[in-house]
Amino acid sequence: MALRSDWLPTLAAFEAAARHQNFAHAGEELHLTASAVSHHVRKLESRLGVMLFQRHARGVSLTAEGRRLADASGNALADLDDVVRGLASGSDSVPQVRVTALHSFVTAWLVPRLAGFGVRHPGIRLSFETEIALTRFDDNGPDLGIRHGPGHWPGLSAQRLLEESLFPVAAPSLPGVAEVRAPRDIARLPLVGDLSRHGWADWFRIAGVRGTRPAERFVFSDSTDMLEAAAHGLGAALAREHVVAPWLDSGRLLRLPGPALPSRYAYYVVHPSHRALSPQARAFADWLLAAAAATDPR
Repeated sequence: MALRSDWLPTLAAFEAAARHQNFAHAGEELHLTASAVSHHVRKLESRLGVMLFQRHARGVSLTAEGRRLADASGNALADLDDVVRGLASGSDSVPQVRVTALHSFVTAWLVPRLAGFGVRHPGIRLSFETEIALTRFDDNGPDLGIRHGPGHWPGLSAQRLLEESLFPVAAPSLPGVAEVRAPRDIARLPLVGDLSRHGWADWFRIAGVRGTRPAERFVFSDSTDMLEAAAHGLGAALAREHVVAPWLDSGRLLRLPGPALPSRYAYYVVHPSHRALSPQARAFADWLLAAAAATDPR
């Protein structure tokens, strides 16, 4: 069956409905009514002779045939979008993927692994934005992001990347660190901190240390600055396991006695729900997930 040009609006409506699993949300994206989206879908089902969605009281869900078409149409429309953007910008340069992420995660976890992505995908350029404020994913915004949080952000699709835990570290040269034998001994050390929602009070509580009121001598907005301060002997730090790895590997910091505190939050790969990832962004997201699985198979 040959595809005619009048199939494109129908396939676009179906692709949006499949991505949102909701005709009304697809209509908002396409500036159509929910009934118009439903009409396009029924027209497509009639042409193909198969049911693409199961309709039920709580909404719609894809059938097996619908899933096959959703995968194919999503990839095809993403390819078209990528070409159109390139033509509109007048550029035939190497495709670029814009990524927003925390500076600490990029520096400590991502950069040491990026060479592997470059080897596998030499035709893709990556541009990283590491502002601390949450980035807006509008039409001129990044293609995808790596966020640390609960995993639910309005308007974003999220895939869990890495679990996280925290434990105390200090420089071997920090005065008093040689005498640390148990968690209660850490309370006598100077402390440094960052703006994490989990802090020293939480760690001392799960470590069973009572009667202490920890106060950080220095507090930093970025975790890498906190770890550098700890490495220079300014105090013990409560470090994220994936961020602190380079400092532990180099011996500039050592792990102190005590349990690991499971974080309330994890790292997620996120992207706008209202548009499909380009093939290049999808390749980077898939590589990230594979690299994370190799790092942390939990």
